[in-house]
Amino acid sequence: MASVAVPETDTRRAIMTVLFVGVFMSALDSAIIGPIVPALRAAFAIDNTQVVLVTIIFTLCSLSSTTLMASLSDRYGRRNVYLLNVFGFALGSLIIALSHDLTMVLIGRALQGVCAGGITPTASAVIGDVLPSAERAKALGLIGATSGMAFLVGPVLASLILAVAAWQWIFLLNLPVAAAVIFLGWRALPRATAVHRATAATAFDWPGLTLLVLILVSITLGINQLLDRLLGLTLWPWLFLLVALLTPLLAWREVRAPVPLLPPRLFTNRQLQIVYLLAAGSGIAMGSIIFITSVAVNFGVPISQAGFFLLPLVFLASVTSIIAGRILPRIGGRMAMLIGYGQLMIGTGLLGLPAAPFWLFILATLIMGSGLGIVVGGTLRALVLEEVAAGDRGVAQSVINIAISIGTLIAVALMASIADAFDLSTAYLACTGAMALMTAISLALRRQFSPPSTANAS
Repeated sequence: MASVAVPETDTRRAIMTVLFVGVFMSALDSAIIGPIVPALRAAFAIDNTQVVLVTIIFTLCSLSSTTLMASLSDRYGRRNVYLLNVFGFALGSLIIALSHDLTMVLIGRALQGVCAGGITPTASAVIGDVLPSAERAKALGLIGATSGMAFLVGPVLASLILAVAAWQWIFLLNLPVAAAVIFLGWRALPRATAVHRATAATAFDWPGLTLLVLILVSITLGINQLLDRLLGLTLWPWLFLLVALLTPLLAWREVRAPVPLLPPRLFTNRQLQIVYLLAAGSGIAMGSIIFITSVAVNFGVPISQAGFFLLPLVFLASVTSIIAGRILPRIGGRMAMLIGYGQLMIGTGLLGLPAAPFWLFILATLIMGSGLGIVVGGTLRALVLEEVAAGDRGVAQSVINIAISIGTLIAVALMASIADAFDLSTAYLACTGAMALMTAISLALRRQFSPPSTANAS
């Protein structure tokens, strides 16, 4: 599938604005949930077990929909699917704001999750379509920084709104933002091509989608053991057994499908295999960040102030995401990942030192922030774009999303278990081992940014 012709500078600027604002909106909504949890508990008279469903439903739906939405963008064009996701996200926000009970909130969050699952991979695929190879990494680095800034601004913005207005306004503010994105995006984003229309005429791989969703839901519920807690049963071993049975069935199906949801060629490319592993590692690094506030509390920091110690980390991650995007074409993927995971290995190792002084804790968080911006920013997404054909860009980006999400789930579950059995220092030392493994895996990446033959990169 041929790429869309590279647009003029003004049009490219408009496209980037539409993509950045859409990604920022969806990331911001994930970041504001923490501050509004007390408001939701009070509004609907629910406990912590119920309110956590607001986050879990969003995560499940986002993870399950990301490949569907990305595949639809490969079939029906980026503009149609990206704007549909933005519209659906805004509709979910409206449902939440008008909710009279928790059920309506969960319906709104489910719709938000389904649509959020398609926003980032589709935006990344658009960048692959409209920008030349040398500029993609820079743009994806900015996308990564945009997500980071959303997590930086989100809690503060939510707190300010709650100070002067009802919690519903946090979600209502998405409506004018989404309207602006849809208006500008309809004019600026590239339209579906004849190749898209030809692909759309083929049968969609619904059996493949069903199997993939069952696998992803089973992995998620098996790792977080939500069903086990809600039902009082031990279900997680059976969920993982289901994954073990369905995964080869999905592979068998995709090899034989006329137009597979997950083309097997995306998993036979050695460079892509390594990138997917590294994406899972970046998810592990993201999951480890959750426990930094607990480490701060152990140093005597009040619980109400512990979250502030994440701000320098997130800010530095945003900065290094931009820097990594600019220098990636010059230094190549191998060096970028070695630098990123090397810093994460050092940072988590410092957090794993028992009886470490407070200044070392601060230094560790800064080092981790620097490494996180490289491995979670646009680096891996840019490497994927260099390896796949235009018609596979959306789905390939969704695989990155899935790998990161699974890595995050694994990190949170395992580190929490290790911390309960031993302590947080031991949990971070285990994470250090994972980061060391990712550093070693990075050596298998190609030195050069682009493959020897750049036919797929154009």
